[in-house]
Amino acid sequence: MILVSACLCGIDCKYNGSNNINDEIMDMVKEGKAILVCPEQLGGMETPRPPHEIAGGDGIDVLEGRAKVVSQENMDSTERFLKGAYETLKIAKLYNIKKAILKAKSPSCGYGKIYNGTFSHELIDGNGVTAELLSKNGIEVYTEDNFKLMR
Repeated sequence: MILVSACLCGIDCKYNGSNNINDEIMDMVKEGKAILVCPEQLGGMETPRPPHEIAGGDGIDVLEGRAKVVSQENMDSTERFLKGAYETLKIAKLYNIKKAILKAKSPSCGYGKIYNGTFSHELIDGNGVTAELLSKNGIEVYTEDNFKLMR
């Protein structure tokens, strides 16, 4: 079983109320090979919601209390992003998940590259909060950009 960001499967849970459907990933769901999650909704965020980025670092820095997840209006949503990450981890453990396909660049789900926290569309090396937590717990994380590398 694979954990998948719900927005990649047509669920309208993206910050702006839309989705990021990927037909190949959707096929995995239809075949019963994947479980859908939206860490931001699991953390109590509404849809739609203001865009958020990690200010002051990346997911590891948020997990260790050195960075925050903020909206463009500087609203601190760190606690909700942390809650969503831990709720996602609970689901992963419940289903003995070993691999996840998460939404690239997201402050929750991004893996390898995320936005730099200035809302300037600039990317930095790093992971989102949920991606970092899953990775730290032994789950292989991929995005819609590289999931075909999964074995």
